[in-house]
Amino acid sequence: MQSPVQKGIAAAAVLTILLTIAGCASTGGIAPQDRGIEPSSLDAGNAIRAANADAQWPATDWWRAYNDPQLNEWVEAAQAGNPSLAAAQARVREAMSMAGVARSALSPQVNGSLSIQRQKWADNVYYGPGPLAGEQSWNNTGTLSLSYNLDIWGKDKNAAERALDAAHASSADFRAAQLELEGNVVRTYIEMSMNYALLDIAKSTLQQQQQIVDLANRRLKGGIGTQLEVSQAETPMPEYERQIDAIEEKIALGRNQLAALAGKGPGAGDAIQRPTLSLDTAPASLPSALPADLIGHRPDVVAARWTVAAQARGIDVAKADFYPDINLLASIGGYAAMGPLFQFLKDPAHSWSAGPALSLPILDGGRLRSQLGAASAGYDEAVDSYNQSIVGALKDISDQVIRIRSLATQAQDADRSVAAARKNYDLAREGYRRGLTDYLNVLIAQSQLLRAQEGVAKIQAERLAAHASLVTALGGGLDEPANGPQANETLPAHGKGKSQPSVNARAAD
Repeated sequence: MQSPVQKGIAAAAVLTILLTIAGCASTGGIAPQDRGIEPSSLDAGNAIRAANADAQWPATDWWRAYNDPQLNEWVEAAQAGNPSLAAAQARVREAMSMAGVARSALSPQVNGSLSIQRQKWADNVYYGPGPLAGEQSWNNTGTLSLSYNLDIWGKDKNAAERALDAAHASSADFRAAQLELEGNVVRTYIEMSMNYALLDIAKSTLQQQQQIVDLANRRLKGGIGTQLEVSQAETPMPEYERQIDAIEEKIALGRNQLAALAGKGPGAGDAIQRPTLSLDTAPASLPSALPADLIGHRPDVVAARWTVAAQARGIDVAKADFYPDINLLASIGGYAAMGPLFQFLKDPAHSWSAGPALSLPILDGGRLRSQLGAASAGYDEAVDSYNQSIVGALKDISDQVIRIRSLATQAQDADRSVAAARKNYDLAREGYRRGLTDYLNVLIAQSQLLRAQEGVAKIQAERLAAHASLVTALGGGLDEPANGPQANETLPAHGKGKSQPSVNARAAD
């Protein structure tokens, strides 16, 4: 015959099992619905297929290909001093610290408490006669407690991994911000170089126009010209001077922009000299592994994949909430009333406790299912953002390849246009000098030459900028496949190895 104690233990065990089963609420089939794009499944397009597929991925210091030491200095200054980039780096440190906070839940927790109080006891009006009535005493308590979550369902482990994945995403976001900053510095510098070329053209045009004014005056004095011709020749002069002023303004603003990108005051830009850019803008070459390896080389895509991995762990955390938590708890303490201040250290009254503690959801009004639904929706959102980043990355690359190829052809056309316009201008000017034609023909020819020369300068700058845009579209050398999560890390734990939404990654070599 069982004793009452044994029956009580058995009943408690049965009750615990029943409560555990009841507490493990059904997830009701709540799961992610979207699937990540496999980059190799996307049609890269004719532009990418036609490009030379024999190039390496960009170097981390890709801007050095422009062979301008001053540009190198300003890119490095921007990397060191840009406030926005420093803020992105601070976010990485913050995310890593938060990952440490989440990881700490996997370790045993030990806490201590100490209370030292001086108490005046009430007199016998309230308690009646007794040894403490109307007395003063020291009442001291010290406790040391330990807790350890067994984490049977992996909730704390997945929460720590989610925080670490978020930190990895922040780190990739930092690299994306760095790449954007490098591109902005290079493009601003290229624009300044173009403005210097336009300034040369404007000054040359003004000088040419002054020569025409002098020629018109000589013709008037020689009796073969008219005052109208002199007036017509002098009329464009203020406009050409205005154009020079406008271009000089753009150059000054470019200096300010570079100084701001480097986190410096406008005065720092005053020392910037004329750029001396040079670059062999041969037909675009792309890495042969494109687009399969693109996901490992674009910082924004890497960040998107880490975000997917973090959201996958979020689903695992939400599912673990459906199951009971089991903690191991222990505490030991001492206390003392009456006596000297440190009596509890010399002769305290001791107490201790130890054992498991179980907590589980029973009735939550649908809270857990809603949390899981939100986590699943967040995962889908992250997958869709990743898919969009892949599509956008391929578009960026294709756009720049098309642009580089087009600009190469445009450069040849622009050079022919300048040659023809210069020949026409020389003929018109010589004819005007000899009195064979009027000034209007000279003015038309000069305008054509000016536009043609400006076109060459702009196309040359656009070719340099297109090269920079292609390099940044390829990731700027700041990432490699090993920096991203593996394919199985982008799936919820319950979906690994099953037909579930996935974000595949090519394994690092």
